[in-house]
Amino acid sequence: MPLEHLDHVNLRTHNVARMIEFYASVLGLRVGPRPAFAFGGAWLYCADRAAVHLVEVGEQPSPSGELSLEHFAFVADGFDEFEQRLQAAGIEYRTSRQLGSETRQLNLRDPDGNRIHIDFPAHLAK
Repeated sequence: MPLEHLDHVNLRTHNVARMIEFYASVLGLRVGPRPAFAFGGAWLYCADRAAVHLVEVGEQPSPSGELSLEHFAFVADGFDEFEQRLQAAGIEYRTSRQLGSETRQLNLRDPDGNRIHIDFPAHLAK
């Protein structure tokens, strides 16, 4: 039984409102339905998939040493438009190319410091 795709990323945060604002305004995700859990949080959707699950915690997690989660990534098209969105929002980022391919990447961090990259494969380039 082969895997089909990554379903979602679960992020524990004390900054739910700030994280929602970032993922909605910068990445273009939208807040959507979420089960009535006994704890706060939000589910942010990419198309029809709840891709980022935010779980509200009392204190911001303070990792000791290196994080286990190094990054997560989305695939998109419209590199120039997305780069302009980051610039307009004052988001720091760097650009790169995926080794061995023509995929362009925008590398950035969310308000809690989680590293994200947005991949722009050449076949989606506009």
